[in-house]
Amino acid sequence: MKACLALWLMLASVSNAWANGALDTLQVHGFLSQALIVTDENSFFGPSSEGGGSWQFTELGANVSLRPHEDILLAAQVLSRRAGGDASDASPELDYAVLDYQPITTQQRTVGVQLGRFKNPYGFYNQTRDVAFTRPSILLPQSIYFDRSRSLALSGDGINVYWEERIPTGTFHAQLGLGYPQKTNSKELNLGLTEEQADPRFSTVGQLRYEHGGGNFIAALSAASINYKLQIENAERSSRENLRLTPWIISLQYNAADWSLTGEYGLRKLSLPNAINLQGDSDITSESWYVQYIRRMDNNWRWLIRYDDLANNRDDRSGNAYEASGAGPDHSQYARDITLGAQWDIHPQVMLAAEYHHVNGTGWLSLQDNPDPDETKARWNMLLFQLSLRF
Repeated sequence: MKACLALWLMLASVSNAWANGALDTLQVHGFLSQALIVTDENSFFGPSSEGGGSWQFTELGANVSLRPHEDILLAAQVLSRRAGGDASDASPELDYAVLDYQPITTQQRTVGVQLGRFKNPYGFYNQTRDVAFTRPSILLPQSIYFDRSRSLALSGDGINVYWEERIPTGTFHAQLGLGYPQKTNSKELNLGLTEEQADPRFSTVGQLRYEHGGGNFIAALSAASINYKLQIENAERSSRENLRLTPWIISLQYNAADWSLTGEYGLRKLSLPNAINLQGDSDITSESWYVQYIRRMDNNWRWLIRYDDLANNRDDRSGNAYEASGAGPDHSQYARDITLGAQWDIHPQVMLAAEYHHVNGTGWLSLQDNPDPDETKARWNMLLFQLSLRF
């Protein structure tokens, strides 16, 4: 409803803009990415370990923006994304749609508010994660930016307030979003429940960020309280349960002329008050971090090396207690990923990318691709190739 209200306001503003000649500010852009994924064990985004691999990772989007008044920006994007599953998963969806109003805009300060469906300020990459040209690699670090449960942190319907303060040494940014996260299901949550319904409840997300020296050094702190109501239907119970995810992320980045060093560290507390989660714990805190080095060879070539570490339960990093409880294999509770990747800009609108992952653990694999965790292998390798276009 909130996103629909934003679209209605946008259409009304476009009508006014037409009358006022503001359509000169209209911009339309789009992008398309297609990847091939090959694994020696396990499956990722489709049957990647079978035959010639999986072609089931496709991203297609179009966005439009218009400034009907110097203080108002209208922007929206429609996204079709397939990451495994069947073709119906690629149905176009409204990715974001906002009416952005800036009541204060000076050389020192900008204050604004967004109404509608906004992208959550979560870590360095969440707000632009679906556009391949904005990602440092084909896959973002999965310990922080889960693709299996991306809708939890991707966007929200409501209001997002932001403030930017420019000082002689750098720029401070602050954002606070209030609203409802995107609808998800128990498969995406990897809870092993038979009923898939998970209804969003009022949630909050915010970020404090400082950029020094024109972006040479960037530091950010992101936090959220993401709430859902689960409908539990199985042989043991039939009830509605509250689920709360409370992530905290510290992000640091240094940018030199031809290289960048990035690191992010996250803690995520998952609260299930009635102890319906595995092992019977009402609260589980996961821990994740990565370190990433990017080298720019010239304006068109880049390569990276990254180490990415995930522990689904920081009190059971090895997963031994999880396996002893009979919940599943120990390696499903962690993932340690070494990544090598490269990107080549053939043209400003065309990019080729390739990367290799050596992974110990299956902590970020989805149940959709691997319905029986006991059949997965702890150590596995993955190759990805991607062609990306934009206009």
